[in-house]
Amino acid sequence: MSFALPDARVNKNLEGHGFRATVQKFGGFLAGMIMPNIGAFIAWGLLTAFVIPTGWTPNADLAKMVDPIITYLLPLLIGYTGGRTVHGQRGAVIGAIATMGVIVGSSVPMFLGAMIMGPLSAWILKQLDKLIQDRIPSGFEMLVDNFSLGILGMLLAIVGRLLIEPVVTTLVGWMAAGVAVLVANHLLPLASILVEPAKVLFLNNAVNHGILTPLGIEQAKSAGSSILFMVESNPGPGFGLLLAYWIAGPKLIRGSVPGAIIIHLFGGIHEIFFPYVLMKPKLIAATILGGMSGVFVGSLLGAGLVAPASPGSILAWMAVTPRGNYPANLADFGVATVVSFLVAFLLLKAERQSDVPPEEAEVESPEDAAVVAAAATAAGPTISGRDVRQVVIACDAGMGSSVMVASAMKKQLKPYGVDVIHTPVNEIPADATVVLTQEGLAERAHRQVPTAAIVPFKVYMGDPAFAAVERAIKAGAPIGPDLLTAPATASVASAAVTPAVGAAAAGAAVAGAVTATRPRRRRKQLPSDVLTAQAIRLGLPTRTKDEVIRLCGETLVGVGATDPAYTDAMFARELQVSTFMGNGFAIPHGTNEARAHVRKTALGFLQFPEGVDWDGHTVYVAIPIASNTDEHVGILGALAGVLADPASAEKLRTATSPDEVMELLAPEEGE
Repeated sequence: MSFALPDARVNKNLEGHGFRATVQKFGGFLAGMIMPNIGAFIAWGLLTAFVIPTGWTPNADLAKMVDPIITYLLPLLIGYTGGRTVHGQRGAVIGAIATMGVIVGSSVPMFLGAMIMGPLSAWILKQLDKLIQDRIPSGFEMLVDNFSLGILGMLLAIVGRLLIEPVVTTLVGWMAAGVAVLVANHLLPLASILVEPAKVLFLNNAVNHGILTPLGIEQAKSAGSSILFMVESNPGPGFGLLLAYWIAGPKLIRGSVPGAIIIHLFGGIHEIFFPYVLMKPKLIAATILGGMSGVFVGSLLGAGLVAPASPGSILAWMAVTPRGNYPANLADFGVATVVSFLVAFLLLKAERQSDVPPEEAEVESPEDAAVVAAAATAAGPTISGRDVRQVVIACDAGMGSSVMVASAMKKQLKPYGVDVIHTPVNEIPADATVVLTQEGLAERAHRQVPTAAIVPFKVYMGDPAFAAVERAIKAGAPIGPDLLTAPATASVASAAVTPAVGAAAAGAAVAGAVTATRPRRRRKQLPSDVLTAQAIRLGLPTRTKDEVIRLCGETLVGVGATDPAYTDAMFARELQVSTFMGNGFAIPHGTNEARAHVRKTALGFLQFPEGVDWDGHTVYVAIPIASNTDEHVGILGALAGVLADPASAEKLRTATSPDEVMELLAPEEGE
């Protein structure tokens, strides 16, 4: 049976990836500022829920900590983290200094100001460091570094105080005025369009107590209750959003959600869910629609409270609900929760499905899978295999994954006079003709070099795309949209339906062909001091992917190779593109910017005999790597030689002693 996708479906597959890549990159950057500080938000939320005058256990002395934490500590942590992401420790310090400029004198929490000033000031310092690094006389490096940071930090703090803080404060005023206009004109459901974004900017108290509460008090005097008390304090929109995160959100984030739900729903501290929106700004649509729906239903049913609900928990809501209003108020809350949950769930699910490798997606037939695979490369031109003299392997950072692929491909393509290089996706040479890249990065690669044939692959080891490129170069066949659907590669197309078997067969076929046509060569040497017995951990019990990454980071820290900040960068790298390599192996590593946190080059070796779920794949061995030089290129080349050999890879998966691992990773004798 022949089957072809409608043109609209193919076009849909091609469109949106650029926008998706941009949103992913921006969202990942925001997450990088927020996620490391979630614990601080929870600490503040718990403290606030208990000790404020309307809290569960009021304590005037302890309540003195509440305002300073939200005014100073939390924005400074965000600015510090944002600066560190851009320019390491120096960026972190100047990010905190510059953030202080927008905090001082502000009447609202400056989270937005911190998210601007932290990374911006670090980027400016980074450019300054590049400019002067070769002009500093020997012996004056520390003096220049300290004074350049101090002077620039002072100037940027002044800029923050005089420029950024007034802009953010003005934005706050506009939003508050907009809410007042909607209330005055009886367009209350539309108020959520302004209230929910204002809440995420931590303006909830200003909007609620500055606008809605005074108006609600006047209404309650005559009517006995007011729905105005419920517009901002409704815990439904935030509750629905958090439920969606818990069910469909990224695994890295899910673990923090249950605690946030308890604090939000029963503690009434809505601020706890704001960072979850800031990490993925499009989810503001969920809370807006949830809030609008709740207010609309509440207005129809005559919902209202007799007084402000503070804190805004479901328990406080019930405590100030007048007799007879419980059904209406619960309907307001329930509808807001359901609508917010459904919208957030669909947005999160769509985002996850757009990142699912095609071999994991539902397909109706092998031909269907082939058309989807062809569509992924349709953005680039078709290049004759005879004209290819260089193949570029591109990954996000150009540090780990691409090196592994390039090392293996270099051996395969050398007999045909084709060179193979590796590079970050944003640094692909302008004259590149053929680019192999992980499919999540394909659109970014095409935007970087629109004249090159972009060939996406799914996994880093044994993917059918590698065999297809080699065959095309060997036969002088076209490399382009029809690469994976040509008759000569029919077996590869079917591999998209049975990826584990198809990829293994394709990889074995390539390995067999290479072995049959070339003499056995001496494998690249793995430096003896890079992997030590202390970094080898065997027979570990099954864990979650996040726990494995954390354990990988701890292993590198334990051998003195990195500081703890590098572990955070490993999580950030995983949010961008998976480090799953194929054949049961993963190579966790940090982002390119995280090299500042590497003290020496090192590998780890963590074995999980029962396997670990790695975004739908199974990983038996995780090999974390850290390097702040180009030494990792040779190391990964040597490692690729071992992992490409099925027998050696299997022995590594089942090794029972560090000596056995070291022996397997040692160089072979040449012939």
